[in-house]
Amino acid sequence: MRIYKARCRITLRFSFIFCLIIFIFTSTLSTSCTRSSASVIIAGSTSVQPFAEVLAEEYMILHPGITIDVQGGGSAAGIMATQSGTTNIGMSSRVLAGNETTLWSVEIARDGLAIVINPDNPVNNLTLQQVRDIYSGKVTNWSGLGGNKAQIHVFTREDGSGTRSSFESLVMGKTEIMARAMVQDSNGAVRQLVGDDPYAIGFISLGLVDKTVKAVELDGVIPSREHVIDGSYNLSRPFLFLSLKEPTGLSKDFIDFTLSEKGKQILNDQGLITVGFNQ
Repeated sequence: MRIYKARCRITLRFSFIFCLIIFIFTSTLSTSCTRSSASVIIAGSTSVQPFAEVLAEEYMILHPGITIDVQGGGSAAGIMATQSGTTNIGMSSRVLAGNETTLWSVEIARDGLAIVINPDNPVNNLTLQQVRDIYSGKVTNWSGLGGNKAQIHVFTREDGSGTRSSFESLVMGKTEIMARAMVQDSNGAVRQLVGDDPYAIGFISLGLVDKTVKAVELDGVIPSREHVIDGSYNLSRPFLFLSLKEPTGLSKDFIDFTLSEKGKQILNDQGLITVGFNQ
């Protein structure tokens, strides 16, 4: 029975990713007739997506007549779309592995991974082990963590998400996320649900934390860009742009813009961490 369930999970995972690839491909085809040749498709990580959208908006202001179309889908979908050539630039919020490393890639920024709860929850600090116990189902009530006597509502990301992959490697290790954790398909969805539920917990990009949620301290360390930089906050991951081959033309120009002082300033203003930015 366990083998059957595992096979079902694997089948569903790849079916989901395949559908995302088809969506990206058909979206590209459906809009290609109305676009000029001066366009770039960017697809992948929903963590990187909002920051890529800000970059794209600024780039299009500076270059009228050029279209930068940014789509989500998740890191796995972005990687597969890059490998298949259905997107010009892929986005990933996790390190590449296996045959993925044959892709051209560049780190545009680093981001912290925040453990978020509702602002009304009195809990302010959790240990890494406590977070692992919550997500494995070992701890199920806030009362044992300094909170109110209430069941913990656990939110996670879908298989194929770079945010989930980073969480699994940085927090869970070899421990599996429990099956009854409620799966969401974007950082925004997790943030909204946690913000609406006083007993919820989730994990999102540190750069997307706002007043609707509270990022808890982890082992007494406040999650902040400063603590990611100095290494005292351990939950961080790369934000990558990908290409099937070394970028040329508009793709290269947009990536060069992203890596320029102007691009780095935009990303830093949005809460991300870029290397060599002169503040």
